[in-house]
Amino acid sequence: MTRPDPIRDRDPSGDAGTLVFIVEDEPDISSLLADTLAGYRFRTRVFATADAALVGIGIEMPAAIILDLGLPDMDGMEVINRIRAKGPVPILVLSARAHASDRIMGLEFGADDYVVKPFDPREIVARVRSLLRRAAPVAAQAAAAADTVAREVARFADWRFEPESHRLVAPDGEETFLSTGEATLLTALLRAPKRVLSRDYLLEHGGRDDTLDRAIDVRISRIRKKLTRPDAPTLIRTVYGSGYMLTAQVDWGTGGP
Repeated sequence: MTRPDPIRDRDPSGDAGTLVFIVEDEPDISSLLADTLAGYRFRTRVFATADAALVGIGIEMPAAIILDLGLPDMDGMEVINRIRAKGPVPILVLSARAHASDRIMGLEFGADDYVVKPFDPREIVARVRSLLRRAAPVAAQAAAAADTVAREVARFADWRFEPESHRLVAPDGEETFLSTGEATLLTALLRAPKRVLSRDYLLEHGGRDDTLDRAIDVRISRIRKKLTRPDAPTLIRTVYGSGYMLTAQVDWGTGGP
């Protein structure tokens, strides 16, 4: 008798046609991932170098990216930065680096999840699905915003943030895209300016996702760094023993792209 597969048996139709990029220079690993994901009805494209993957992203943005940090042509953290400059696509890092500091650094650079090699390929499927579920509401909101042109925008201290697209625009016009976890946390802070939000509240606001639970402090730190400009006041304050607070006044409205 065939043993049930709880991952495959849970709504497999939802993955049909979903495109995932695999950026991995070890053929055995990339083939294993591609074959496993195909068994769950994902479409995949495999890239052995960072340059090839970045070109691929310029042609077609995938729903998620599985990224090896040990690529031959570019440091993995730099790859994450370059992907983040192009959009908020969920990034799942694969790495042989098992030290906690490596995992924290990956999250600080904008990864959404981090898995250490060796791994169970079915766990990768489950984690990709989790990232896609978290990103789905944002994608739906972005599609609706595109239909109506006007998008919800938060303006604060000469900054501009669009929750639907995860797009953050600095006072000088420089733009970047936040990861799903970062966008969730920043939106929560922007909805309640000048109020201390506890860590438990932020976890609850984010749906108590396990990945967010483990990385919330790292992501707050990363958002704070993105909002830092020379001679400008700190916009996210840590209230020790209580939580975090956005210190600026926030004006919500609509705006074009």
